[in-house]
Amino acid sequence: MASMYGSFAYNLERSNFVKLISLFGGLFILTFQLIKMYGWNFRLMVGLGIIFRLVFLFAIPNLSQDFYRFIWDGHWMASGISPYLFTPETYLDSPALMARQPFGLAQQLYEGMGALNGSHYTNYPPVNQLFFAIAALFGGKSILGSVIGLRVIVILADVGILYFGKKLLENLKIPVQNIFWYFLNPFIIIELTGNLHFEGVMLFFVVASIYFLQKRKWFLSAVLLGLSVSTKLIPLIFLPLFFQWFWNVSKLPQKHFDKLSVTTQKESNNVSTNHRIVFSFLKLSKFYLVVLGTVVITFLPFLSTEFIQNYIATSALWFQNFEFNASIYYIIRWIGFQVVGWNIIETVGKILPLVVIAFVLAMTFFRKNSALKQLITAMLFCILFYFLLSTTVHPWYIATPLLLSIFTKYRFPLLWSAMVMLSYAAYNGTQVEENFWLIAVEYLVIIGFAIWEIFFKKEDSSFSSQKPILDS
Repeated sequence: MASMYGSFAYNLERSNFVKLISLFGGLFILTFQLIKMYGWNFRLMVGLGIIFRLVFLFAIPNLSQDFYRFIWDGHWMASGISPYLFTPETYLDSPALMARQPFGLAQQLYEGMGALNGSHYTNYPPVNQLFFAIAALFGGKSILGSVIGLRVIVILADVGILYFGKKLLENLKIPVQNIFWYFLNPFIIIELTGNLHFEGVMLFFVVASIYFLQKRKWFLSAVLLGLSVSTKLIPLIFLPLFFQWFWNVSKLPQKHFDKLSVTTQKESNNVSTNHRIVFSFLKLSKFYLVVLGTVVITFLPFLSTEFIQNYIATSALWFQNFEFNASIYYIIRWIGFQVVGWNIIETVGKILPLVVIAFVLAMTFFRKNSALKQLITAMLFCILFYFLLSTTVHPWYIATPLLLSIFTKYRFPLLWSAMVMLSYAAYNGTQVEENFWLIAVEYLVIIGFAIWEIFFKKEDSSFSSQKPILDS
């Protein structure tokens, strides 16, 4: 397996889809068998997961050019200059700016990231930018050095997920070997460690936040959740779901209500209930304020009218301009072509986020989410719904539902982490031309399996050799 990862890291071109999918398919099957046979041996599994990641240490990512933009932003951050105020294209087209702020790697990084990326403002949040700056300082004028710096950060984040994920599984009385469906998954190793996507860093903050929430350390949980949002904005979708966790009055410690001065049992019950509701509302409000306050503090050094305009405009591109590996959206787009004769992405891109918000609110108020497993399951359903309606679903996005799923009884994200690699068939040299038959296969298999698991599967199961214990 290590030699297969080595071939993937150092001897693979993205356009060679047959080799890519063959190597990945072999690694996925071998990993499945490895966990089934030796998942009980925690130290062995951890050691192998780290070794497989270290195979990529000196490799330049071969499936994504995003890391060039990471290094670009990191150098400006390290120089004390906001990366949000100009594009790489603007810099290279301005001799005066280049003379005032010389940047030796500018042309090489711009060519690596491509004209499309280089013509837009960055939309990576501040905590992400901080890690980019650390990697740029580590690498100096060496692109490989910066890549190694980024890779060490991503690997450490995965080790952090392993640590808190194991503790959370133990607390939920789920077999700890479930964590290896994330930690040893070749999809995670290739897309995060290999291609340097920072979903793992964001997920580290998310899983640590959930762990401390279960420990009733709500302030630390809120800070960590805020840091996750400032790494990748996607955890914002989860915020409403915490409502029931704090609003469930039965979870609040009785010590807050024992000193009430009452004369009758009925009055005691009424006063205690009212007091619990007030206490719940205050806790919920504080939690949200700390989360949002953490996000605001991280953005504060960059705030300006120009920053806000650039950031909003760039973020809107993901909903109204870019298309890749979508599912339901492609059906809507086809209907639009039949009805009006053109691509309706600009209109649909404004409507679909509202539909997602409505779904999240419905999950918040009309589904029971007061137990931790229920809360995590609701998070899983919301991210699933969001991706099904998204115009762009890059492979590394699936890391989020995959990690959430190991704390639930659902396994369709594990299947998705394999099927999503079919989307790489779109890359043929410098051209990007999606194979809609493969996209149809991907989503028909995933949606079909998810429907079976959610609505028809009777018995809870795990791929572990030991079945998880259900919450009451």
